[in-house]
Amino acid sequence: MIPVPASTRVWLAAGVSVMRRGFTTRAAQTEQSLKQDPVAGHLFVFRDRPGDLIKIIWWDGQWACLFSKRRETGRFVWPSAKEGRIALTAARLAMLFERIDWRLPQRNWKPLGAG
Repeated sequence: MIPVPASTRVWLAAGVSVMRRGFTTRAAQTEQSLKQDPVAGHLFVFRDRPGDLIKIIWWDGQWACLFSKRRETGRFVWPSAKEGRIALTAARLAMLFERIDWRLPQRNWKPLGAG
């Protein structure tokens, strides 16, 4: 997992993106379409058309980082919006990586009783 500081925001780019782009072009896309500063220290997540590959750009204060993650089976859960951006927490980003539907997470544990 990416060591994300607590104050870092996670932005999902709604819709699909071309995956041939590197950090520089992704940073320009972040400025133009997401209206965000790519070197502000936030994570910006982009998804390809089939939904099995995501790319994340992040400026950690010293380095420009470009991460990619591909699913061998299945697809990443993604919002249905065609354009714009959606804010996530770092915990919801972890759910996205683990194939948990971050829009409606389910609890697996229930208390046996009170007292």
